[in-house]
Amino acid sequence: MQIPDKNQVFPLPNYERLCFLKNIIKNPNIIVGDYTYYDDFEKVENFEKNVKYHFDFIGDKLIIGKFCMIASNVKFIMNGGNHLVDAITTYPFAIFGKDWTEAMEGKSYPQKGDIVIGNDVWIGYNATIMAGVSVGDGAIIGTNSTVIKDVEPYSIVGGNPAFEIRKRFSDKKIAELLEMKWWDWDLEKITASVKHLTGNNLDFLR
Repeated sequence: MQIPDKNQVFPLPNYERLCFLKNIIKNPNIIVGDYTYYDDFEKVENFEKNVKYHFDFIGDKLIIGKFCMIASNVKFIMNGGNHLVDAITTYPFAIFGKDWTEAMEGKSYPQKGDIVIGNDVWIGYNATIMAGVSVGDGAIIGTNSTVIKDVEPYSIVGGNPAFEIRKRFSDKKIAELLEMKWWDWDLEKITASVKHLTGNNLDFLR
C-alpha cells in the first residue's frame, strides 16, 4: 500500500504551487491538520501573508482541520483588524503613542475569537473568512465569498456577505457523516476506502 506522505511539502511532482500546508507554516498560532493543501497562483508562501492582522500580542488562532482544500488568495481577517464600534470614534489614537498613549486606558478592542475551519472543507478562490467564524466539517465556501458568520457542516455558502445556498446532503446523511468522521480513520482504512469516499453511497462505508 502506497500512501501519500503527509509530511511532504510538495506532493505533486514538479509542481511547487500546491503544498501540504502544515509543512510550511511558521506561525505557532496557525494550526493545520494533515493533508490539508493550499494551491497558489504564485507561491505557497503567500498563505501566511493572507492571514491578516494576526498580531502575536493578541494571541488569537487560525485552526484548520484535516483534508481541507484552500484555493489561491483566500484571506483570513484576524482580531487585530478590529476597532471600537460603540465609541464616538473608531480611530485608534493609542497606537500612535505620545499624548495619545492612554486613549485606550480601561478599554479593549473587540475580540471575536479564533477562526476555526473544520475537516474536509473546500474554500474557493479569493474567499475571505472573518474573525470568530467557525466553518463546519464538509462545507464549501464559494469563490469571492465573504464569510461573516458560522457555516453549518456540509453546507454550500456564497456571496458577500456569504449566505447558505443549499445543504450538500439530507439532514440524516449529514448526521451520519459527522458521526463517521472519516478524516479520523487510520490512513490504511482511508486508502482502502477512497473509491467509496469519492462516491455518494454511504452503505459501502458503514
